[in-house]
Amino acid sequence: MKNFNLRQIDRIIEMAWEDRTPFEAIEFQFGVTEKEVIKIMQREMKASSFRMWRKRVEGRATKHRTLRSYKKGRFKSTRQGNINMNKISKR
Repeated sequence: MKNFNLRQIDRIIEMAWEDRTPFEAIEFQFGVTEKEVIKIMQREMKASSFRMWRKRVEGRATKHRTLRSYKKGRFKSTRQGNINMNKISKR
């Protein structure tokens, strides 16, 4: 396993905790596989927090790119405003 600094470990945990961030994105950014992410999470989190996270992400389509119903782009709510020139447009 690679040696990561504390900031990188925090970011890996943050990305793993997010429901819409697939493991493939973590692998692309940090070069760690899903199994390695699970080991990092188990090592760095309290046992109860790890079990809760593991139960939540197991088989979750949004955490595995191949299980997602959409393949490209990002989800965008119809209620989300457009961003123009770094300012959010009013409705």
